[in-house]
Amino acid sequence: MTDLAPTSPAQARHPYSPVRRTRAGLVYISGQLGVAEGKVVDGGTVHETRQALANLRSKLESVGLGLRDLVKVTVYLASMDDRNAMDAIYQDTLPVPLPARTCIAVAELPYRARVEFDAIAATRDEA
Repeated sequence: MTDLAPTSPAQARHPYSPVRRTRAGLVYISGQLGVAEGKVVDGGTVHETRQALANLRSKLESVGLGLRDLVKVTVYLASMDDRNAMDAIYQDTLPVPLPARTCIAVAELPYRARVEFDAIAATRDEA
């Protein structure tokens, strides 16, 4: 058996659930990169952000939810220099009220991606 890490998202086999629903009405969505057709999309932060949010939307829809159901998002950026570009797409995509959010820069993201989102959604109003 070899321990070589996958070099592309198409090769990845990760030991986690992409979406996990709890009995308390919360849904956890694992990290979403700007991946389409087995690779990180070309075009940098703007294109990756659009695709990552589309992937997040798809995961939510797989459990009957939508972007409006998000309550918390964590944004991981390869560089804080990308924050304004990511924010512009983020604000244009997500409905108001925006979810609570944390945005952090990390040393590296998988497959040299520029942006990754993970999220928590609620199946009913938790307020």
